[in-house]
Amino acid sequence: MPSIPHVVILGGGFGGLAAANELRKTFSTSQVKVTIVDKKDWFMVGFAKLWIINGTRTFENSTGSLNELGKKGIDFLKDKILSIDLKEKNVKTQTQKISFDFLIISMGAVLAPQKIIGLEQNGFNLYDHNQLLEIRESLERIESGKIAICIMGMPYKCPPAPFEASLLIDSMLRKRGIRDSVQIDFYSPAPITLPAAGPEVSKQILDLVNSENITFHNSSKIKFVESKKLVFEDGEANFDLLLAIPPHVAPKVIYDSGLADEPGFIAIDRDCKTPFENIFAVGDVTSLVATKNMAVPKAGIFAEGEGIVVAQNIISKIQSSEKFVLYDGKGGCFIESGKNTASIIEVDMFSDSGPSTNLTESTSDNLSKKVQFEKERLSKWL
Repeated sequence: MPSIPHVVILGGGFGGLAAANELRKTFSTSQVKVTIVDKKDWFMVGFAKLWIINGTRTFENSTGSLNELGKKGIDFLKDKILSIDLKEKNVKTQTQKISFDFLIISMGAVLAPQKIIGLEQNGFNLYDHNQLLEIRESLERIESGKIAICIMGMPYKCPPAPFEASLLIDSMLRKRGIRDSVQIDFYSPAPITLPAAGPEVSKQILDLVNSENITFHNSSKIKFVESKKLVFEDGEANFDLLLAIPPHVAPKVIYDSGLADEPGFIAIDRDCKTPFENIFAVGDVTSLVATKNMAVPKAGIFAEGEGIVVAQNIISKIQSSEKFVLYDGKGGCFIESGKNTASIIEVDMFSDSGPSTNLTESTSDNLSKKVQFEKERLSKWL
């Protein structure tokens, strides 16, 4: 009996889960074997982290279990990926060697706070789920002083999230009646708030944070962190509480296998192919350039779209069909205001006239859409 094709997916995030579920819509377990490998056994929509910080959520209520994938006929292995052999077509984990016919790499970006001297000793990593409760406690304790939110490397995941964080923190401090005693400073290495969204939307976001008395400091390139002090290439600033978005890199196994050079990401085109046959990459582990100075943002919605495209092309290949699709680069990111409303940054990276973005009005309906977005994905993927 001939063996059935094996699709191995590295990473159980947006891209990996979208791809696996798309494959299962077409093929039964007797037609194609689908395996997801991830070092953790839970999935969380990233923006829930901010809800844990502001106390409207707990970690337990914000995750779905990847062990549920078995019910969908998707094999799940919780294991660390040690190496990818692109020629022999296998992946080595701590416990086994897995051969594949098709490989989808969706391992995401790795947070690298250690790249900034002094950060781990003197500040919090806003994106680390292990630090969310400590961040919340610090925000509940602070009575006066300076809070610094600092982006320490580009590109980073979920571009609007640090701005949302500043607005939600503003709202937390207002509820405690101490906002006037606390200064909120936002530092970014970029010349505008959201380079990925272009100058117009960036200006709207700048106006939004400024309207809440949050000061945005552009072109602030961090060198290192000392106790209560940020040292930039062209100056320094004091803080009492530091919330940092550390540099992002690809997982080490990506560099070891030669898929990307450190500290970059896997370069792909809209077909999400790597130079190796039947090996694809999607999501935050990749860099998909739309124009000279704009790449597809690192956000779940884009990883999801890429994962579906790759799955559809693998389906075509297995069915010997000529049908081939390219990723359309469309998506949207929510930006919460801290006032029970949200806007949506609508993105079209590959429109005929070049990348276009638009910021919608901030409404309570959009906030409901944000909550719904999370619910839908947890229920349809797991």
